[in-house]
Amino acid sequence: AVYECLRGGLDFTKDDENVNSQPFMRWRDRFLFVAEAIYKSQAETGEVKGHYLNATAGHVDEMLKRAQCAKELGMPIVMHDYLTAGFTANTTLATYCRDHGLLLHIHRAMHAV
Repeated sequence: AVYECLRGGLDFTKDDENVNSQPFMRWRDRFLFVAEAIYKSQAETGEVKGHYLNATAGHVDEMLKRAQCAKELGMPIVMHDYLTAGFTANTTLATYCRDHGLLLHIHRAMHAV
């Protein structure tokens, strides 16, 4: 769906705040799939595309691992549900993103883990 949306004209798509790492959709597989969709749609359209990858997790170390993976894949944006993870986790992730050139979208759904 990400590829079709980006190829069809959208500039950005995003994970739903409930999309985390369920058995039917593991986070690493989703990150890889989204990266492929972004690169393919950019190559075909000549436009810059993006996706908000949900890095929210039940532990700060896991969120940082997800943000690092996004960075390694060349993805510019991660998303985080700060009400679920808490303010300290948010500050830790925000600092990581700032120091590593990632944009951080803060979501406040309170049910992302």
